[in-house]
Amino acid sequence: MKQATAGPRNGQGARQAAGPIAADLAVGQRLRALRQARNLSLKAVAAATGLSIGYLSQVERGLSSPSLRVLTGVADLLGVGLGALFDGPGAGGAEGFVTRAGERAALTLWRAGITKQLLTQGDGALSLFLMQLAPLAGTGDEPLVHDGEEAGLVLEGALVLTVEGTTVELQAGDSFRFASRRPHRYRNPHPDRPAAVLWVNAVPRAGA
Repeated sequence: MKQATAGPRNGQGARQAAGPIAADLAVGQRLRALRQARNLSLKAVAAATGLSIGYLSQVERGLSSPSLRVLTGVADLLGVGLGALFDGPGAGGAEGFVTRAGERAALTLWRAGITKQLLTQGDGALSLFLMQLAPLAGTGDEPLVHDGEEAGLVLEGALVLTVEGTTVELQAGDSFRFASRRPHRYRNPHPDRPAAVLWVNAVPRAGA
């Protein structure tokens, strides 16, 4: 796995000179806590993912903004779904299985122009996300490959989805499903309007 590039994409805001932005810092803190809980060293994570120790250290300290591909790869190694890295209250309602609209945890990939809100509770294998893509936002040219299975429904705008070399453009109302080990990537093709996708990830739990 190659290290994420440092330059901003798709016109997204540049890094603030005063220090790490809150989104990167929150993700980094969660990655460090999960790694330490599993008694893994940075060296071990670097060896397993192909990322450098220095880069991983910067990510954990909020000094580098990781791509979605980096996050899914590290999450795979740690045996968690992407939802474990989300920032926010995420406590849900008193029922224990409800997520209120104002209590959604979120993950902002500001360089890619992608925001994900976590719509489900608990640490199970199934996670439901509301994903919003800014105009021309996407995961980049290098495909994602990780454990699990995913499906989705385009709610607004359009989504160009590539799975194992097959590219399709989906409009609002179109849906999809594929195994996450099949190389995949996606983007919003429109230069002037955002897209919204209801996205499901099912990832095997650690030790299952």
